[in-house]
Amino acid sequence: MARELKFESPTFSQRIGGMLGVDFYRLFHTPMFYIFLAIAAIIPAMVSAMTMMPDQNGNTMEPLYSNVWQIIAASEPLYVIRTIADYANMNMVFIFGGIMVSIFIGHDYKSGYVKQLFTTHAKKQDYMISKSLVCAFAMACMCITYLIGGTVGGLIAGYDTTVNVGSLIIAILGKMVMSLGWASLYTFLNVIFRRYFGISIASSFFFGTGILIIGVAAIVENLSIPTWFLNIFLYGSSVNACLVSNVGTLILCILVSAAWAVFYNVLGTKILSKSDVY
Repeated sequence: MARELKFESPTFSQRIGGMLGVDFYRLFHTPMFYIFLAIAAIIPAMVSAMTMMPDQNGNTMEPLYSNVWQIIAASEPLYVIRTIADYANMNMVFIFGGIMVSIFIGHDYKSGYVKQLFTTHAKKQDYMISKSLVCAFAMACMCITYLIGGTVGGLIAGYDTTVNVGSLIIAILGKMVMSLGWASLYTFLNVIFRRYFGISIASSFFFGTGILIIGVAAIVENLSIPTWFLNIFLYGSSVNACLVSNVGTLILCILVSAAWAVFYNVLGTKILSKSDVY
């Protein structure tokens, strides 16, 4: 009597492991990843160093910063940007990262990879989770190269190095943790605008700048309303990770990033499940 062959469906961990393996392989074997790592290092180094260059009259330009670590994180939570120095810190990684995610996911559709993927076995949920995790890893790596470039540029410019080391480390870790929430947002946006590559990049850039939160902060400050509630949003929590951060700041970043990651992954999965993904 012939034996019946039973084929067990792969478990969730097996499916995710397989997709992560493919996505990480694609990430590490594309020049784009290394180009963006370099951009994340070069930009802060240039911002720090160029502030000391002479102007047309031969006078030394006024430096943007007084401390090396202000290129990494703001001295305090600043939800309303008043000068370029308030804006030019590690939060810029979330703008570069949004563009990178758009290119990375856009290639899935342009190459036909998504069509092949979803006609075989992959579930929409697995796709969202894998892309969010891989892109979060890429942005966390960009945070590291940004730290290196910004530090070198600040030292070359001769800025003061005094800092509360604990707060600095927490600020850096907080921003790296926020990469998960940002990557999930960008993955969600690129699922929505999957047929419109230019719009997906523009939307990622727009949300990465935090313009909406900055606008709300300006309004509530004029009304003398506390701005702490802005920390429940990705940009607000990222801004809150500054040079006066404490353990509570890091915990907040972890909770906010995880919450938004779950939200965007669930919403993105529903959109993919109810629409044509090609």
